[in-house]
Amino acid sequence: MANGEIIAGFLAPHPPHLVYGENPPQNEPRSEGGWEPLRWAYEKARASLDAMRPDVLLVHSPHWITSVGHHFLGVRQLSGKSVDPIFPNLFRYDFSLEVDVDLAELCAEEGRKMGLVTKMMRNPNFRVDYGTITTLHMIRPQWDIPVVGISANNTPYYLNTKEGMVEMDLLGKATREAIRKSGRKAVLLASNTLSHWHFHEEPSIPEDMSKEHPQNLDGYRWDMRMIELMRKGKMREYFKLQPQFIEESFAEVKSGAFTWMHAAMGYPELAGELYGYGTVIGTGNAVMEWNLRKAGLSQLDTPDSTGTSALNREPYGSGLQTTY
Repeated sequence: MANGEIIAGFLAPHPPHLVYGENPPQNEPRSEGGWEPLRWAYEKARASLDAMRPDVLLVHSPHWITSVGHHFLGVRQLSGKSVDPIFPNLFRYDFSLEVDVDLAELCAEEGRKMGLVTKMMRNPNFRVDYGTITTLHMIRPQWDIPVVGISANNTPYYLNTKEGMVEMDLLGKATREAIRKSGRKAVLLASNTLSHWHFHEEPSIPEDMSKEHPQNLDGYRWDMRMIELMRKGKMREYFKLQPQFIEESFAEVKSGAFTWMHAAMGYPELAGELYGYGTVIGTGNAVMEWNLRKAGLSQLDTPDSTGTSALNREPYGSGLQTTY
């Protein structure tokens, strides 16, 4: 079997307002639009994904929270109604998805080899979280590509940011090795918002865009600083600043999806393509793509006899060595 390929990674935020504004048939509430710049950004991402023809989409969501270990969806067909507990007035979505259980099990196995606690989710009645559903709908509303859903074990919150990011680095490297062994052509989705300061009162008309703007000037300035680094491919500098970015802007990348994705991609110094930026209840959201195939970096190397490969690359700015 040929080695697998990571075609691309997307920063793919999950505000349920974007699904609400789009009025898909699966979502019960109806809207009058809203958040168009972000929804148009996702349209560009959809066009790019369509040209890639991946075998599988892997998504890490901060809203499937597991206190012990990293969990993976492990049921081949899942369906039901996903409801946002904060915005049930906006998001009550009838989902139906196919899970690539074989790849999910490989990810869990490779994670265990690297010292992580992993577990397969085998409940056939499991309600998939709104973060996973929103990201998957916004990137591929046809729902015709199998998925691997990964939980957030909240290590960066339960312990501290540095220790948590080491966990996410290992999870990314385990994911990379699992994709390599599977032979799949994969796309990674980091379901993260950037600055996460937000308003606490919803306007009477949720889609009233005259009420939509950054909640916090410092958060907005941080977003622009970090996006500019990403657009220029200065990822080493981004990761060096990420702990401060998290601390000062309450950035949701603390949950680890963004680090997981870049660890799986091998931490390339590669410019991300910004499709759009916008706020949702004051939070900062960017839709961005890192296309490894175009850059000639998508093929996954097999470790040589000394174990040398992208798996051993140290997380940027962490100052920590990972061992397994």
